[in-house]
Amino acid sequence: MGLLSLAIWTPICFGVVLLALGRDDQARTVRWVALIGAVVSFLVTLPLYEGFKLGTAAMQFVENTTWISRFNVNYHLGVDGISFWFVLLTAFINVVIVIAGWEVITRRVNQYMGAFLILSGLMIGVFCALDGMLFYVFFEATLIPMYLIIGIWGGPNKIYAAFKFFLYTLLGSLLTLVALIFLYTKSGGSFDIALWHKLPLDGTTQTLLFFAFFAAFAVKVPMWPVHTWLPDVHVEAPTGGSAVLAAIMLKLGAYGFLRFSLPIAPDAAREWAWLMIALSLIAVIYVGLVAMVQKDMKKLVAYSSVAHMGFVTLGFFIFNDLGVSGGIVQMISHGFVSAAMFLSIGVLYDRVHSREIAAYGGVVNTMPKFTAFALFFAMANCGLPGTAGFVGEWMVILGAVKANFWLGFAAASALIFGAAYTLWMFKRVYLGPVANKHVKELLDISSREFLVMLLLAAAVLYMGVYPKPFTDVMQTSVTELLKHVALSKLN
Repeated sequence: MGLLSLAIWTPICFGVVLLALGRDDQARTVRWVALIGAVVSFLVTLPLYEGFKLGTAAMQFVENTTWISRFNVNYHLGVDGISFWFVLLTAFINVVIVIAGWEVITRRVNQYMGAFLILSGLMIGVFCALDGMLFYVFFEATLIPMYLIIGIWGGPNKIYAAFKFFLYTLLGSLLTLVALIFLYTKSGGSFDIALWHKLPLDGTTQTLLFFAFFAAFAVKVPMWPVHTWLPDVHVEAPTGGSAVLAAIMLKLGAYGFLRFSLPIAPDAAREWAWLMIALSLIAVIYVGLVAMVQKDMKKLVAYSSVAHMGFVTLGFFIFNDLGVSGGIVQMISHGFVSAAMFLSIGVLYDRVHSREIAAYGGVVNTMPKFTAFALFFAMANCGLPGTAGFVGEWMVILGAVKANFWLGFAAASALIFGAAYTLWMFKRVYLGPVANKHVKELLDISSREFLVMLLLAAAVLYMGVYPKPFTDVMQTSVTELLKHVALSKLN
C-alpha cells in the first residue's frame, strides 16, 4: 500500500472502527480513538511533503492497480503540484474538527466522529484519483457522510437542508457522469484522465463537455446563481459540518475545473471564459453585498465563502500563472480561514445557543482571549496583509490586472465589501459594553478550544507570512496546465 492509499484508507478504517464501537456510554473511548485516528491520518500525509519533487509536473506517488477489469476501471492514484496541498489540508482540518467536537457532541458520538473520518478519506480520494470512474465514485461518496452529518446533528430544519444539499449536488453530478461515459467511449474504453487530456475533440463536443462538467463543479464551488443551497446548509449544519464543508468540500468543485474542464475542453474553456469571469465577479461583488445585510452570523460567513470562492474561479479563467496559482492559494487559505470563522461562531453558539448577531455585544469584556483570536480571523477574512487571506486574493487581483485593468479593478473593489461585512459583524458581536445577561455570564475559551484556535491561527499566520512553500509546489504544474490550454489553440 502506497502513501496515497494510506492517506485515503487510514481515516476510513478508523471511521469504521468508531461505527463498530456503538454506544454513547463509550463516548470517552470513542473520542480518543477518533483523535488518534485523525492524528495518525495527518501524520501519514507528512512523508508526501518530504518526498515531493519540485520542478516537475509529472504525477508523483503513483499507484495503479486494476479495479474492474471488464470496464477497464483502475485504482489509479497520484498527486501533482495542483492537488498535493489539498491532501495535507484535508487531513489537518480533520484533526481540528475532532478536537472541536470533543465535548460539544453528546449523542451518537461514535457516528459523528466516524462520519468525519470517513468523509476525510473520501475527500482525499477525490484529490488523488487519476481514473475518471474512481474520481466519480469518491466525488459522489462524499455526499453520504455529509448528508448524515447535516441530517442527524443539524438544526431545526436539518432534514430540509440535508435534502437540498444532496439533491443540488447529485443532480449536477449526473451530467458529469454522462460526460465521463462519453469520454470513456471516445478514448477507446479508458477512464485514464491523462489520456482524456490528449483527445482531439471538436468545438461543439468540447462545449457540451464543458457545461456537463460545469453542472457538477459550479454547484459544488458554489458559483452564482447555483449557490442558494449553501447558506441553508451552513445555517442548519453542526459547527464541524459547516467547517469541513467550507474548508474542503467546496474545493472539490474548484479542483474539478482544473483537472477536467480546462485540460479536457481547453477551447471551450477559453470560449466561455467571459461567462465564468462574469459569474465570478457577480459572486465576488453581489454576494458580498448580500452578506452585508445578514442578521445570522453563520449565514453571513456562508455568503462570504461564496464571495471568496468567486476569486478562485476568476483566477482560473484569466489564464495566466498569477491568476491560476492565486486561485489555488486562495482555495488553501480559505480552507484555514473559513474553518476558523465557523468554529469561532460555534464557540459562541455552544454557550448562548443563538447565531443572531443581535443576541451578542461586548463579548470582549467576558471572553478577551477568544476575542483576540476572533479578531485575527476576521482580519484574515478581510484579506489583511500578513495573513493567509491576503496572499491568494492579491495574486488573483494582480493576474486580473495583467489580463485587463478593469477586471482587476472590479475584483479589488470587492475587498471593500469583505472588510465591511466582516468588521461590521465583529463590531456588533464583540465590541462595546456588555449587551445582555447571556453575554455577561460567558466564560472564556477552555484549553481545548484554545488549542483549536491556536492550530488554525498558526496555519493562517504561517501561510500569510511565508507562502513560498505553497507556491513552489504548484508552480510547475500550473505552467504545464496553461501551456496545454494555450497549445490546443495553436493546434
